[in-house]
Amino acid sequence: MRIGALGQATGVDPETIRYYERIGLLPAPVRRANGYRAYGPAHLERLAFIRHCRALDMPLADVQRLLRLLDHPLDDCQDVDRLIDTHLAHVQGKLQSLQTLARQLEQLRGRCHGQHATAECGILHELVAAAQGESCVCHVDGRASDWAMPTAPHPRIHKDKACSVS
Repeated sequence: MRIGALGQATGVDPETIRYYERIGLLPAPVRRANGYRAYGPAHLERLAFIRHCRALDMPLADVQRLLRLLDHPLDDCQDVDRLIDTHLAHVQGKLQSLQTLARQLEQLRGRCHGQHATAECGILHELVAAAQGESCVCHVDGRASDWAMPTAPHPRIHKDKACSVS
């Protein structure tokens, strides 16, 4: 099959397929007399494996390690287990970070209700305050960040104004 058909069968863009060939994840196919690549069932299976690993948010280096392990079916699978355990811990850490981010955004969203001018927007007030190194409602520890911006007030946001709850 040609690269377009392989891409359509796996949902992988042809340019990505060529990239996977260049970096060694996918073996180079044979070339027909007309110069077109000719992919076989092994390419389809390997590319589907790569795509599934990428859908699981695995970095290409891990996919490459898994492919090497897949190519040695008699080896012990402890390396596979460790790789998945490491990736799972990474995903769980990202999930915790996203949950913290969601709570922060909820706190920030709670600062503005109703229809009024942006000069009275509590969300914008909090974001400007945080950018100036002041505490912000969306940061549980009371610190906006470890860096500070210049303290000149934003011309459209007045610190004494907050969104009114309607």
